[in-house]
Amino acid sequence: MKLKSKKIKIAIISILAVCGIFLAAGLYFYQVAVVPGHKSFINNDTKLVKTDPLYKEKKWYQNVYKQKWIMKSADDNLTLDANYIPANNSKKTVIVLHGFMNNKDTMGAYAAMFHKLGYNVLLPDARGHGQSEGNYIGYGWREKVDVKKWAEKVIKRNGNKSQIAIFGVSMGGATTMMSSGLKMPKQVKAYIEDCGYTNVKDEIEHEAEDLYHFPAFPRFPLVEVLSGITRIRAGYFLKDASSVKQVAKNKRPILFIHGAKDTFVPTKMVYQNYKAANGPKELWVVPGAKHAKSFATHPIQYQEKVNNFLSKYM
Repeated sequence: MKLKSKKIKIAIISILAVCGIFLAAGLYFYQVAVVPGHKSFINNDTKLVKTDPLYKEKKWYQNVYKQKWIMKSADDNLTLDANYIPANNSKKTVIVLHGFMNNKDTMGAYAAMFHKLGYNVLLPDARGHGQSEGNYIGYGWREKVDVKKWAEKVIKRNGNKSQIAIFGVSMGGATTMMSSGLKMPKQVKAYIEDCGYTNVKDEIEHEAEDLYHFPAFPRFPLVEVLSGITRIRAGYFLKDASSVKQVAKNKRPILFIHGAKDTFVPTKMVYQNYKAANGPKELWVVPGAKHAKSFATHPIQYQEKVNNFLSKYM
């Protein structure tokens, strides 16, 4: 009897120890994946390099006059920061959304492209990024309501005849798709997403395998533990943050762009996002382009694709 009790005690201690290990690992990966800060696997350098195919666009952005816009977040009173670059008497505006642990200034080349095409450009810093407040990364799920509020701010500033497109790259692309599932102002005419993921859980599982070489176990249950911690601390489960489910609700035009050689957000994800969309849609898988490099890989064709798409709806 004593031997049986001892075995039960050892079993309970072992289970608690394993749970403790997974909880500690989950807290560590929450710090890596959801808490804002420097990430060794992300390049957000805005230094100008003359060999950069987008050098002229980035230099233009650094020198152009920018208005500073401030707004409170839609649901938890964070102060959000944005740059606004007006075009000559234009009622057309593109809201440009940056990627994971980047900021508005890393989107300068895109701002230059849209401004050259005759659009006002609004570049917000997402929660926890750049000059915006926040102690978590929402991966587009928490930020989608902020995008709607930024659109409403554009309309308030520029009038009811405003026409708005929402554009984003990587996490910004996912944010674009997630915002498309909301009831947006009628002035929002179209969406363009570049290399966004299907949902946050899929993306984090992919990175756990790609960056950390985790096999199926312990990837499961570690990602589930991380998801629970994220729900408690940041207000969402990882799988809830779904681009696929949100684009399925959208009836407005959307252009999907993805690099054919993207391994950070696997190219296969764009096909799932595209298939889910129910409104007018176009897909461009960019030959030879790695993650978030479609514009730099084919700058002339990229601008033509974007311009041709938006011209149909704005």
